[in-house]
Amino acid sequence: MYRVFSVKHHLLLVFAVCMPVFVTHGLAGKMKIVEAPNTFGVNNNFLAQGSRLQAKVLPSPVSGPSHLFHLAGRCFSLTHSVYRYELCPFHNITQHEQSFRWNAYSGILGIWHEWEMANNTFTGMWMRDGDTCGNRNREAKVLLACSSQSKLAHVSEPSTCEYSLTFETPLVCHPHSLLVYPTLNEKLQKEWDEAEQARYEGLITEQGYNKLTRDVFEDAGLLKSQKVNEKPPRVAAEVGTHDSLQKCNEDFQKQREEMARLRDLLTHHNIAFDAKPGESESARTAAEAPRLRGDGGLFELADQG
Repeated sequence: MYRVFSVKHHLLLVFAVCMPVFVTHGLAGKMKIVEAPNTFGVNNNFLAQGSRLQAKVLPSPVSGPSHLFHLAGRCFSLTHSVYRYELCPFHNITQHEQSFRWNAYSGILGIWHEWEMANNTFTGMWMRDGDTCGNRNREAKVLLACSSQSKLAHVSEPSTCEYSLTFETPLVCHPHSLLVYPTLNEKLQKEWDEAEQARYEGLITEQGYNKLTRDVFEDAGLLKSQKVNEKPPRVAAEVGTHDSLQKCNEDFQKQREEMARLRDLLTHHNIAFDAKPGESESARTAAEAPRLRGDGGLFELADQG
């Protein structure tokens, strides 16, 4: 009896240990391996934040012909050789190596920067500040061409770290679809007209004309502004402020001495000025002297102080 129980107990133990192995091997042929999401582009929302491509700058605001604005937010892909390129107009261009190498390249070729223009025509979209390439950043120019459908048609690298892409779309098939002048508001159109007239009459040089038109294009948001934001001088804010009563008295005394010096100088040159009570009557003619528009007079500010 005990022997039969021992044999049964041994068989149950073997079954409990081996059963998971049998089940695993038996179902191995039917198990599906779920592939991880791809790591292409800065637009893949499935990626962990730390794994995404890191852009150096933010894209410039959408600008140019209004009928191209609806391309913002869309992306177009092209696979060439072992690389997959993805163009997102008004956003970025990325490149991804399609291989199983552990260090396959995936990077940013450029971020939307500004338009290229010539002869009142938009000739290309510049994407700059891409990934570092040697001692410079990668950049790309997107050429627009007429086609029956919107697609990224061609990619090349004319020089190291500089790329050229051709984007085809029916949105540029009309002969006037890429004119610059109609995209400007009335004020900027007037400024451009005045610059054209001044150049025609020889009042400004070609360099001056280019400077004026660049200002127009920057104000329109078509070109990235090159103006340096300078903080206003603090001198004006500090006028009239004093750290102590002694400093105030010293400044007041200096002003009185300067006013006396200027009065003596004017009297020496027989130039009339407003005289205070007790001074010579012949000097009281300054109020009749002509003043420039907005000019408060030489001594008016000092007298008010």
